[in-house]
Amino acid sequence: MASRTSDNNSRQQRIAEMRRAEKARDRRNKFLAIGISTVIVAGLVGFGSWLLIEQKQKDKDTAAARKAPVSGEREWDVKKLGRNHVETPVKYEMNPPVGGDHNPRWMNCNGDVYKNPIPEVNAVHSLEHGAVWVTYNEKAAPGDVEALAGKVGKTPYTLMSPDKEQAGTIMLSAWGKQLTVDKADDPRVAQFFTKYVQGPQTPEPGAACTNGLADK
Repeated sequence: MASRTSDNNSRQQRIAEMRRAEKARDRRNKFLAIGISTVIVAGLVGFGSWLLIEQKQKDKDTAAARKAPVSGEREWDVKKLGRNHVETPVKYEMNPPVGGDHNPRWMNCNGDVYKNPIPEVNAVHSLEHGAVWVTYNEKAAPGDVEALAGKVGKTPYTLMSPDKEQAGTIMLSAWGKQLTVDKADDPRVAQFFTKYVQGPQTPEPGAACTNGLADK
């Protein structure tokens, strides 16, 4: 009888020890889970803060770039250019034109690269919407044309086309602004894009660059 009682006590002690061990294990797992969660949350907060700081820095850099003058660019008094919609041909005082009366329909300018010359009256409407228009003549090297096409192709609110009659090898036009360069890797090309793609010169910021004329 005493032996049976002793066995029962021993079994109860083992069960109690197992329960204590199980509770201790649960506590360790709970603390571990809390610790991991804290680290993950802290990491996410830190990553989010880093992204926010990086975006603010990018915005500051863009704002600074838009204030900096582009060396060698030409400017026109936009008040004298005109902005009427007309169905008749328009004689522009510069080539390529940087503004003036234009056709009611714009050229598609969502990174569109045209292989043939495009109607000026439609391209000018694109400039009114904040697009940068890249043009080139026969002096432009094939590699430069390809590089510019690649840049335009991945940049909304830009378009590109050949212009045999223009004086400069490569010319970049925005509303009231124009820059002439000889090579695609001229750093002023990127500066002109940063400053004038949907830049402060845009008469109609946010206006569409799709659903227009697409004469490819």
